[in-house]
Amino acid sequence: MSQQNQKQVVVRRADRPGDLGWVVMAHGEVYHQQFGWDTDFEVLVAKIVADYGAKHEPAREAAWIAELDGRRVGCIFLVAGDRPNVAKLRILLVTPEGRGLRLGSRLVAECLAFASEAGYEQVTLWTNDVLMAARKIYQSFGFTLADEEAHHSFGHDLVGQNWTLDQSVRAHVSGMVPSCPPTAGTT
Repeated sequence: MSQQNQKQVVVRRADRPGDLGWVVMAHGEVYHQQFGWDTDFEVLVAKIVADYGAKHEPAREAAWIAELDGRRVGCIFLVAGDRPNVAKLRILLVTPEGRGLRLGSRLVAECLAFASEAGYEQVTLWTNDVLMAARKIYQSFGFTLADEEAHHSFGHDLVGQNWTLDQSVRAHVSGMVPSCPPTAGTT
């Protein structure tokens, strides 16, 4: 691949002005375009982001932004769960522009590495069954489906799913963590 065709991919902490606002806007726009979800979803994401921005503990919670050629194209958050030693993986997103570069896997890998360093024993997440690409990523890291329940949200009938990863399981799948070099082409 020629130097001119290479794409500059960076995953960094979400700590710059505009990062948190971008997360909310991107979720609203992408989920509306792709799934027809209404602004109720954007409100949910805004609450998650606002809670993180107002009171996150840097030693136990973090967020990342993926950039492609200097433009934000993805994000993920890790926040403390409702029980001690349990974290929640939240609001993974890769925009259409960032897809095909394994950024979703790279963001999840960053998130899980941080969870391990922070001493979490388990990571949980909530998603919906229509988000097939994200579910495949979670499964590739060893997450297992804990339960699911039908609900009507974001203007649609959906099936919500709770997934769980024990950090001891993560140790066994750490060899599977996809790598993404700083400069990468499409795969």
